[in-house]
Amino acid sequence: MKEIPPVAFTWDGEAMVPVHPRLADKHFVVGMRYPLVVHEDRSAVSHRHYFASINEAHHNLPEDLADRFPTPEALRKFALIKAGYRNERSMVCSSKGEAMRFAAFVKPMDDFAVVDTDGLVVTVYTAKSQSMRAMNKAEFQRSKDDVLRVISEMIGTDAATLQKHAGMAA
Repeated sequence: MKEIPPVAFTWDGEAMVPVHPRLADKHFVVGMRYPLVVHEDRSAVSHRHYFASINEAHHNLPEDLADRFPTPEALRKFALIKAGYRNERSMVCSSKGEAMRFAAFVKPMDDFAVVDTDGLVVTVYTAKSQSMRAMNKAEFQRSKDDVLRVISEMIGTDAATLQKHAGMAA
């Protein structure tokens, strides 16, 4: 089944009227009942401030972390994984040697993945997307707060101070 894209409607006091009737006709059947979910657009200002905060933190990474996170994107994706906004895949290998070889094999497939080996089990963690399609406004805000908290702890400050400095730099 093909995913229906967001379709805008206007309340006219009696019914929801599609802003683009042809698009509604293409995806909906007359007489069928559909649940209506309000979609709140994310704030562009909040989005820009988030990335400015990550850039500010990246510029203030301690030397040992700067080598590990060469770009703000690498830092953001690591923090997403650490904060729990991640996909996980595990593989049970037949020996520790096979586990080490498998981990070495999968690591280059995603520069931002975190690959963990625990005995015979190799787990690959990848960051979830924060795109507007992948996260609604509320989930993005939670992930933003959690990521900035993780990054703030990494650089030895608090999220409010980091965001304040990012605001001054923006």
